[in-house]
Amino acid sequence: MAVPNSSGTSTPRFKTPRDATDCHVQIYDARFELAWRVLGATLQATVADYRLLQERLGTTRAVVVQPAAYGTDNEVTMDAVAQLGLERARGVAVLHPSVREEKLRAMHERGIRGLRFSQHDARTAVTTAEMIEPLARRAAALGWHVQLHLRGAQIVEMEELLRRLPCPLVIDHMARIPQPLATEHPAMAVVRRLLDAGNTWVKLSGAYLDTQTGAPRYADVKPVAKAFVKHAPERLLWGSEWPHPTERDTKPDDAVLLDLLQEWVPDEPTRRRILVDNPAQLYGFLQT
Repeated sequence: MAVPNSSGTSTPRFKTPRDATDCHVQIYDARFELAWRVLGATLQATVADYRLLQERLGTTRAVVVQPAAYGTDNEVTMDAVAQLGLERARGVAVLHPSVREEKLRAMHERGIRGLRFSQHDARTAVTTAEMIEPLARRAAALGWHVQLHLRGAQIVEMEELLRRLPCPLVIDHMARIPQPLATEHPAMAVVRRLLDAGNTWVKLSGAYLDTQTGAPRYADVKPVAKAFVKHAPERLLWGSEWPHPTERDTKPDDAVLLDLLQEWVPDEPTRRRILVDNPAQLYGFLQT
C-alpha cells in the first residue's frame, strides 16, 4: 500500500500487537495557518494520510506531536487528536510560559498530555531552554510530561536541569547520540542515569537522523537502540516520526523502520511492552 510521505509499499515482517502505539506523528494540514515556513513546512500530511499508514503498519493508537511550523498554535494537533479519537490518540503541544491556566485545562480536555521543547536546531526552535523548567512545573500539576528533542551534547550540558524536572521526561529520537562514538558518547551515561531515576522515557525513533551507515538498516544506530533496550525496556516507546519532515528528498520506508524494532528487540513480550504497555502507562490509554 502506497502512503504519502513514506517510501515502499510493503507491510512489516512481524505482526504488531493489538493496541500498538505510534508515539511520534506530526500532522501538516493546509486548513491551518503556518506560524512560519521552516524545514518541512510545505508538507501536506493529513490525518487521512496517516490513517493509511496505520493500516499499513497495523498500529491503532497514536501520539500527535506539534510541528514547529505551527508555533504555539496547537489547533492542528488538537484537531488531529479529535479526528483520531480520544480513545486512540493523545497530543503533545508547544507553548510559552505565558499560557493561561484555563487554556491548559481546556487543552487537557482535548487530549494534550505533554509539552515539547525542540532545542536541537536554532533555526526551528519555538521555545528556549529557559522555558523548560517553569513550564515543567505547570505540566506536573496536570499530570503531563515534558518532551525534549536535544542533541547528545546538549543532553550532557543540561543534565542538572533534566534531573530536577518535577514531571516525567520523554527524550526524543534515542537522545540523538552522535556517530561514530555511539554508546561511548557521554550522553549515553547521562540518559542511563535519568532512566535509573525512574521518571524518564526514551523514544526509539528517528534512526535516520544521526546514522552514518544509512538506510535501510541504519546499522550504526543498532548498538544504541539495543543498549537502551537492555538497560530499561520498561521506559521505552516507539515512534515512526511520520511524515519525516527532515527528509526532503527520499522518505524512509516506515515498514522497515518498524521492522527495526524486531532487530533491536527480538523478544516478543518486550516488543509488546514497548508498543502497548509503556505508552498506555505514560499517555493514559485504557488497557484492553
